[in-house]
Order: sequence, then C-alpha cells, then structure tokens
Amino acid sequence: MGVTQPSLSRPKFQPNLSPLPLQRPTDHPRPLVSVTRRLALSFSLSSLVFSSSPAILRPEPAKAFDFGFVKPGQTVEDAVGAVRGHARSLLAVKLLLESGSWEDAQREMRKSSALLKQDIYTIIQSRPGGERPKLRKLYSDLFNGVSRLDYATRERDGPRVWQCYEEMSAALKDIFSLI
Repeated sequence: MGVTQPSLSRPKFQPNLSPLPLQRPTDHPRPLVSVTRRLALSFSLSSLVFSSSPAILRPEPAKAFDFGFVKPGQTVEDAVGAVRGHARSLLAVKLLLESGSWEDAQREMRKSSALLKQDIYTIIQSRPGGERPKLRKLYSDLFNGVSRLDYATRERDGPRVWQCYEEMSAALKDIFSLI
C-alpha cells in the first residue's frame, strides 16, 4: 500500500474571491468621497470657529453675568459700613454654639460668613497694591478658619469647635486692625 505524498514544490490552495458576508454587491458605484456624520459635524464646527465672525473668538468676557466676589453696585463705603455688622453676626454664633444648637449655628455662620466674605473682598480690591497681599493672607486665614469651624460643628467636636472659634475671632481682629 503506497501512500502518495503531496508535492512540496507547489501549494494547493486557492484564494476565495467571493465577497465578505457584510459586503453586499450593489448596482450603483461607490462615490469617490464618503461623507460621514462625524466628518460633516467636524467640518461645520471648524468652519464656525475659524470664520471671520468675531462673536465666537472675542477676547472680552460676557456681560450677562458677573461671577466675582463683589456685590454688583456695592461701593467701598457700603462694604466698610456693613463689614462690622456681618462680623458681629459671625461672632454671635458663639451663643448658638454654647446652647448646643449645632444646625442653627452652622446655618447662621454660613449666611454671615458669605456676606462678610463679599464685603472684605470689596475692601481688599479697593486698597492699593502694596496692602493687598497682607489683607489677602488674613482673608484666607479667616475663611479657612470658618470652614474648619463649620466642619467641627458638623462633627459636634466641642474642643475643636472652641479652638476654631478662637482662631476665627483672632483673624477677624487682625483684619479690623488693618481696615
């Protein structure tokens, strides 16, 4: 019984020339340029951005909203007049903390600190450039202390609350010495 061995000189395979299963033969020829949705969207956006219209690339900010810390229409005199009242209401949180009404203390502290923050920022912006860094440092110390007091109040940590309250009142005294 003789077994025939295939010849190694020529392989015996034939290429499959049938279309792939996802390719269906069509009667109409394929266009030279295929425009997809992604290509059309990128073209329209790039033509909008690079057009000669200055409305998109204008350097000045929008005038609809003012996202600064300064109240619209607030003068420096208004801020100086209001800052003491807001500071007193921030220090009045001590009575709420002593009575143990933690949520009320947090609510009042957040309200008065937000108003005080706007007033002090207005005052800092009105000062000459040489005085601003010291005031900004004290401003940062004060409101970081207010945040720490808020967290301590939330956790109802009595000793830390009083430590943060003392730091906050000391920062307020330092700010008032410069204002």
